[in-house]
Amino acid sequence: MDKPLFLPVSKADMAGRGWTELDFLCITGDAYVDHPSFGMAIISRLLEKMGFRVGIIAQPDWRSARDFNRLGKPRLGVMITAGNLDSLLAHYTAAKHPRHKDAYAPGGKPGKRPDRATMVYTHRVREAFGKIPVIIGGIEASLRRFAHYDFWEDRVRRSMLIDARADMLVYGMGEKPIGEIARRLAAGETAGSITDVPGTVVKSADLQFWQDYLVLPAYDDVAADKRKFAAAFKIQYEEQDPLRGKRLVQAHGAEYIIQNPPAPPLTTAEMDEVYDLPYARDYHPVYAAAGGVPAIQEVKFSIVSHRGCFGGCSFCALVSHQGRIIQARSKESILKEARLLTAMPDFKGYIHDVGGPTANFRLPACHQQQERGTCKGKQCLFPRFCRNLQYDHTDYLDILRSLRALPGVKKVFVRSGLRFDYLLAGNYREFLRELCEHHVSGQLKVAPEHVSPKVTALMGKSDRRVYERFVKAYRQMNKQLGKEQYLVPYFMSGHPGCDLPEAVELAEFIRDMGYNPEQVQDFIPTPGSLSTCMYYTGLNPLTGEKVYVARTVKEKALQRALLQYRNPANYRLVHEALQKAGRTDLIGYEAKCLIRPVRNGPQKRKKV
Repeated sequence: MDKPLFLPVSKADMAGRGWTELDFLCITGDAYVDHPSFGMAIISRLLEKMGFRVGIIAQPDWRSARDFNRLGKPRLGVMITAGNLDSLLAHYTAAKHPRHKDAYAPGGKPGKRPDRATMVYTHRVREAFGKIPVIIGGIEASLRRFAHYDFWEDRVRRSMLIDARADMLVYGMGEKPIGEIARRLAAGETAGSITDVPGTVVKSADLQFWQDYLVLPAYDDVAADKRKFAAAFKIQYEEQDPLRGKRLVQAHGAEYIIQNPPAPPLTTAEMDEVYDLPYARDYHPVYAAAGGVPAIQEVKFSIVSHRGCFGGCSFCALVSHQGRIIQARSKESILKEARLLTAMPDFKGYIHDVGGPTANFRLPACHQQQERGTCKGKQCLFPRFCRNLQYDHTDYLDILRSLRALPGVKKVFVRSGLRFDYLLAGNYREFLRELCEHHVSGQLKVAPEHVSPKVTALMGKSDRRVYERFVKAYRQMNKQLGKEQYLVPYFMSGHPGCDLPEAVELAEFIRDMGYNPEQVQDFIPTPGSLSTCMYYTGLNPLTGEKVYVARTVKEKALQRALLQYRNPANYRLVHEALQKAGRTDLIGYEAKCLIRPVRNGPQKRKKV
């Protein structure tokens, strides 16, 4: 079978297809990688399948409008995304320092896209083409669709739809909304008349013709009053459901933004169609001289089995983007993709991952979600598992078995996140045994995130006892199998609710478990998450309770240093943190001490 052609990126490519004009121009802040792990690849291939002529401009030079005119003015409209990451998150660390690498750029070199790329690109498109339908989407636009807190500017910004001056914003996974918008534009409708598509946000000068909506506090109010910001967020959060969610309205000065309810979840057949589109499954050859695009390395031989997550972690914005309802591909579709991978010339026999946002969430949380949607004001797993929760790994295990039986497949790994609390809830031993025996590459990554009950409650995570139970089960299973495999736990510092005593509690847990974390994730308040609302307002928007927040660079540095207290470079910060926390009992020579007293500098502890 011939390898699929990349979509046009130049006039010469268009001429090669006999095209003089595009129907749709797709602009992305990522390098052009034609793989289903890249949102623009899915949308452009979907439009192609619908019969439209589609071209790609990846990482254009935004300093003028010239590069945006490279493929000419499209007939029907322009689709814009910042890429797979929010551009500010791609550019800056939690300390707001510039990142030295961008995995979504050629050679991993940063600086290929501007800050707030969606907004900048839209302005340049307006310069290049004037009045033309412009639809923005992707994670950056999706999570900035309402008035939102911007960590990098430390202020509340307007909806990106307003600031970008686009015609429409598509939020969430955009296949259904984009398909309907494209059909209606092609049928002659104007962008301004397409106002009722689920999964979109539009603008209106008044509310005269709108019905059945909830009104959020206005932009001016949420920018001035943190309690009103929290109230607005709570409504957004609770109405994020395609079956029962209401239309939401928020005033921005003299204009209104109107969010239609989320798009319906894709059926299994629709998911299969999306992943069966003719992707080239690689970066465009134009990047070969730069060494390719690093982001393809982890996903090229990985398989997405489903979307959505009912885990409810407060710091994750998935509930606002993919939603809580699981949308799964069929086993046949997954095996078909696996056979494609085995036929690729650089396939070495290893499928790197099979999963989704949470690998072992293959089933909807409960049968009722299919008919009534998710429960308003309730979580599936927290503070306790819902009695209607279905937990069964049979289907996932069957897929893993079938994949590893394929000719040419040596090993199938599971590297996307596993919810260990969900794993332990049912009859887990068969799944855990096969996971350890066949699907772990020496280390299994898990994310307890924290152990303090005060913090895990705000995170929406299970407490330390559940994690300790999983550690015991994992170690026992590997011992039975005669394998020496380890857990790599991820911990987060600086999350709302965490003060120095809680950070010390986590440091002691790390000590007692014998961990030496090489990486610690600093909490970054990205738009759209419950934790970010807590960070900005100092309130839990779901309860109204006050929440402690570590805001200064020094506070955050002290918490992070505690989690890596064994690193000699952190000695002074750890010493200061323990003094401030009133835990000088952990400075000494005893086995339970984290560091030794100061003499002429940091002292190495003897092994005990």
